[in-house]
Amino acid sequence: MTVVLNVLLVLHLIGWAMVLGGVLANMKKPVVPVGALHGILTALVTGILMTGILSAGLAGDPPNNLKVGIKLLIALVVAALVVVGGRKPAKVTTGFLGGIAGLVVVNVAIAVLWS
Repeated sequence: MTVVLNVLLVLHLIGWAMVLGGVLANMKKPVVPVGALHGILTALVTGILMTGILSAGLAGDPPNNLKVGIKLLIALVVAALVVVGGRKPAKVTTGFLGGIAGLVVVNVAIAVLWS
């Protein structure tokens, strides 16, 4: 099950990279890319699956539920921003994209720096 957990982790990181890379690439032309929606959905699903595997005791140590809860809240806010930005492209500004990018960086920083 450790292999499955590691594959999910790789997919999770790829999902976050899709969101951050897509948003940063479109800062000059403020549009939320379609890839950002796919990336955030990938990150959300794989994060939930990893938490389930760790909580069930199938691999590794149990997760820190406070950390997971905060990361989930940030991920849901990013998902909402991506969906709203995708549906109303006229409302998207560079500040909007900067907010998405900033929250992605905060989420990654929490994952890496919070022990």
